[in-house]
Amino acid sequence: MLDADTTRHDDLHSGRSPWLAGPVRPPSERLSADTSCDVAIVGGGITGALVAEHMTALGHSVILVDREREGFGSTVASTAMLQWEIDLSLSRLAALYGLDRATDVYRRSFRAVAGLRELIDRLELGCAFLPRDSVYLAAGDTGPRELAEEHELRERAGLPGALLDHATLLRTYGFDRAAAIVSPGSAEADPLSLCHALLDRATRRGARLIRDEAVAFEATAHTSAVTLESGRTIEAGHIVLATGYVMPDCVNSALHRVASSWALATLPQARHVLWPGPALVWEASEDYVYCRTTRDGRIIIGGEDEETDDPALRERLSREKTKALLGKLAALLPPAEPSLGYAWSGAFGQTSDGLPLIGRVPGHPRMLAAYGYGGNGITFSFLASRILGSLIGGAEAPWFGHFAIDRPDPTRP
Repeated sequence: MLDADTTRHDDLHSGRSPWLAGPVRPPSERLSADTSCDVAIVGGGITGALVAEHMTALGHSVILVDREREGFGSTVASTAMLQWEIDLSLSRLAALYGLDRATDVYRRSFRAVAGLRELIDRLELGCAFLPRDSVYLAAGDTGPRELAEEHELRERAGLPGALLDHATLLRTYGFDRAAAIVSPGSAEADPLSLCHALLDRATRRGARLIRDEAVAFEATAHTSAVTLESGRTIEAGHIVLATGYVMPDCVNSALHRVASSWALATLPQARHVLWPGPALVWEASEDYVYCRTTRDGRIIIGGEDEETDDPALRERLSREKTKALLGKLAALLPPAEPSLGYAWSGAFGQTSDGLPLIGRVPGHPRMLAAYGYGGNGITFSFLASRILGSLIGGAEAPWFGHFAIDRPDPTRP
């Protein structure tokens, strides 16, 4: 189990991903005295960066604390497939929560990607953000009939997409699968550049990035505080925990678990090899693989997930997992050259119902948190920044309960 007191960036990921830090390196400092702010954010990955940008845009004073360089934990291990489709299909989510609630979740996820695109365009953030279709392939026990049922539910929910049969899918994308749902509204990006660009914007508005470790928290009905390893204290109106996949002891959820995933990026491929679009591709199965392309013609493929958060075991499995991913790439797209440009792995938080944990920390007034994103990391990070911004501003909506940290696990009797 990952320990919040001892886990470092190298425990969250290994290997090397293709992402660039970008032209901007946000400045960090160390506190020379106790201080105060409206919002103290713990964690400088993509969630912390989105929350910092949003809080400063709302006029709050912000201090962000990270014990290591911002963005080089879980964020740099992301494949940055910004999908609105979540890990559980709409039909499976509806079986857990009913169609109305499942539809509301899917619509909000769709709007989250659109909202992130609008933010990036408005702020002119250089992060290789590109709109993409997604291709949801038949796989395992999910064949044409099951995909047709999923497509029908999505149409009833007002979600965009088209059902492709085998011949059309093969002709259009080159994938020899029985069927697929192709949907607009997703995107891709360079997650590290995006993280740093957001932090740069936040610091330009006055946010402070503190290089230190949060070792204790206090949150009452009237005030909150973060104690740092250096002995300094930050008094804050609210605390936001955005520590990736490592939960402090004060946050508990029966739904949450940490697993590991592996990914690789090939060397640049010949242009005719790549599928058109280029779309984000993933499989309709429990143990799915997912892939995308990059602007320089590489194919990124990930998957081979394991129910482990042991960094040493993840490292030992890396060679085997990389080989397996290259084999799956060859099966999915035979013309692709199975070359290896980058290979990496990382820990990720997930939940049994496929939904994130976002909101107030039970029993700790003025403390908020965001965890458990599964395969929708950046999409749910944006959603979290908006929910937490509303809660800090004193506004609450009934739908926030979809993602409440203390919601019961619907998969357990």
